[in-house]
Amino acid sequence: MAKPAALDENIMLAQQGDQHAFRYLLEFFWSDVLGFMIQRTQNENEAEELTIRCFGKAFEKIDTYNKAYGFKTWLTTIAKNLHIDQVRKKNLSTVTTEANQEVAHAIADNAPDPEDDLIRKQRLETLLNNIKALKPHYREVIQLKYLQELSIKQMAKKLDSSESTVKVKLMRARKLLAEILATQNL
Repeated sequence: MAKPAALDENIMLAQQGDQHAFRYLLEFFWSDVLGFMIQRTQNENEAEELTIRCFGKAFEKIDTYNKAYGFKTWLTTIAKNLHIDQVRKKNLSTVTTEANQEVAHAIADNAPDPEDDLIRKQRLETLLNNIKALKPHYREVIQLKYLQELSIKQMAKKLDSSESTVKVKLMRARKLLAEILATQNL
């Protein structure tokens, strides 16, 4: 099946930084990437989160896209790599040897000490303050997604906006928040 000319044009425009072209590509490929992720994760919320990260990474690296390959294939490769990274992180955090488990059980106290509690509370307070520092429309999508745990569809309905607009705002908000947090080494 031949690609629509508009697709090639929007890829080229997106590589030049055109935000409308980014939105077109997001809308055009969202269902494909989300479906791929749902199939891999078997979890709609996790798949949605990975899909958002996929498009964020794709738009950051769009200048590296080689038109000799299909854009959908390129996006799927990014999605697959993000999923693999996530699985590795989960596995690393849960893999321990029996000896380590025995030692951990011998010395571990499940209750966090007061110092750990204080550090967690301070980090949460800092994170919430950084969220408040975002522009109102970015702050709102972050709060809806991560504090109220709404899906993209629920957020769009609540914001009386299209799902693609919510996706783009969420990607930008996450990027801005990550930049703020990186400067504070959180």
